[in-house]
Amino acid sequence: MEDFIFGNLTLTEEIVGKLTQQMRGVYHGHRMEPTPPAPGRPTTLRVTTGPSVGADAVYLYYTTDGSEPQGVAGRASHGVALPMRQAETEWVSLLWDYVVWWEAELPPLPTGTKVRYKIEARDSVGAASVFADNGAPDPQRATRFSFLVGDAQPPAWAAEALIYHVFVDRFNPGAGRPFATHGDLRGFYGGTLRGVAEKLDYIAALGATAIWLSPIFASPSHHGYDATDLYAIEPRLGTADDLRALVQAAHARGIRIILDFVPNHVSNTHPYFVSAQTDPNSPYRNWFTFRRWPDEYESFFGVKSLPQWNNDHPPARRYMLDVARYWIREFGVDGYRLDYANGPSHDFWTDFRIAVKEANPDAFIFGEIVESAGLLRTYQGRLDGSLDFLLTHNLRRAFAFGSMSLTDLATFVARHQAYFDPRFIRPSFLDNHDMNRFLWLVKGDTRKLRLAALCQFTLAGPPIVYYGTEVGLSQQRDCRTPDGHGRPHEARCPMLWGDAQDADLLAYYRALGRMRREHPVLWRGAHQTLAVDSPPGTWAYARADGDDRIIVILNAGDTPAEVAVPVAGLGLADGTRLRNLLGEEVYAVAGGQVKVGLGLVAGVALGA
Repeated sequence: MEDFIFGNLTLTEEIVGKLTQQMRGVYHGHRMEPTPPAPGRPTTLRVTTGPSVGADAVYLYYTTDGSEPQGVAGRASHGVALPMRQAETEWVSLLWDYVVWWEAELPPLPTGTKVRYKIEARDSVGAASVFADNGAPDPQRATRFSFLVGDAQPPAWAAEALIYHVFVDRFNPGAGRPFATHGDLRGFYGGTLRGVAEKLDYIAALGATAIWLSPIFASPSHHGYDATDLYAIEPRLGTADDLRALVQAAHARGIRIILDFVPNHVSNTHPYFVSAQTDPNSPYRNWFTFRRWPDEYESFFGVKSLPQWNNDHPPARRYMLDVARYWIREFGVDGYRLDYANGPSHDFWTDFRIAVKEANPDAFIFGEIVESAGLLRTYQGRLDGSLDFLLTHNLRRAFAFGSMSLTDLATFVARHQAYFDPRFIRPSFLDNHDMNRFLWLVKGDTRKLRLAALCQFTLAGPPIVYYGTEVGLSQQRDCRTPDGHGRPHEARCPMLWGDAQDADLLAYYRALGRMRREHPVLWRGAHQTLAVDSPPGTWAYARADGDDRIIVILNAGDTPAEVAVPVAGLGLADGTRLRNLLGEEVYAVAGGQVKVGLGLVAGVALGA
């Protein structure tokens, strides 16, 4: 079975073509050192010119007051012009040609400085310019880059979080009302904000410290990713008072509320788009990008009902930033999950960070960016983090499909951890509203779900639990049709309550939540593989922070296994007793090892 995930998680011909096109031209790609730029330190910016650009000079134009720089041929008409020096020439086999690296160093700047810049490659012989990264021939149309100087620390609570993902229409109608029974998963089932509030104790019992709500803004759809009014709550879901009550009740339990926010696109029935499409003199014409007015315009993956908001148009950007401030200031929400965050420009996210952190410095903003690790890293300093789709992809390969060995997973996790700054938080998940549920992939085998969840909960990123995964909720059909089209609504069945829940699975998830809350080493400790594929299909690793240590042992193999894990290097002396944090078993260290017998598709987490 092929996995169904939106975005780019494997190398395809399309990606190779895109990378080739980038390298053939003038490409910056937000490459800088350090990332994010630190106060009081110089910042080095780098760019390449490829074989399609015969540049003999490259210039950087920048401002430090947030205004837009302008300049051409090395002369700034606004801001500062800085020549970039040629650093090296590199042969790129993918191009079968050369690229030239250029770099420039900006002087140390104080915390809070907003730098905006453009980069021009200049052919002085032909008197022609090409600007990075969009290839514009003039500064007016050039890509505008920006960054914010500062340490870009995420809120402390985010790293420690356990996030429960609620699809509001499918969670709980409230007041004892049943779900609708029409059977059309693209329709409405009656879940409400009051229904979520009624189940706060249930969510808290999972150990959750934050709730991510699916979009609650006015919308014609069950999913809400097509807003018609970003200042209004969809009446089917509740009222402003319902949201305030939910936030207050959640905060009283130590639970934060995260809204799903979509700045990239809106519904084609949004009044501003209707005006822009029907009135040639509409003040909202430039709030959207028309290739040919009125029927050809930029939209989300070409879906005409989801026109793309032009966040680089100043009035449209101000509107979107005001919306972001509004829900934090008026309702006290604690942050945003940002849908399709690689849609808006990095420059937009620089301003978005400033706006949100002004409203609440402790707000958590993280993106949905289904892309390469290299691209994810460029969002540090703008966003606090990003959903870890790359980890999800490999957890599903290892534990659901069996197409990745635990040896390869161990290697990936170690490199993945090393590649990212720990301040860039990457929440983990096994499934969500846009992909097949994990339990569907494994044909209802809860052993595989438990094993994958144990791994998820003992890695560094804040774990996300998609509503119902913890009680055995699955689906009736695959999210991909036989002819290859997507139908993600199949993964959005109504929540199971009462006797319909898998009580044993729920108890296991609650135990995982308790373990996560009681052992800070799981979110702040170092990760170390202790043994892998010995015996085959097993993996043992430690999370360690001083004397606080947890040892995780997984068996995804075809047979039961006895695993001898070396622990002397962790400072565990012979005779040390280790207990299973998810059970009652106790194991003693002997000969510098702890030996654990595991059944088929099983795992343990051991602590002193």
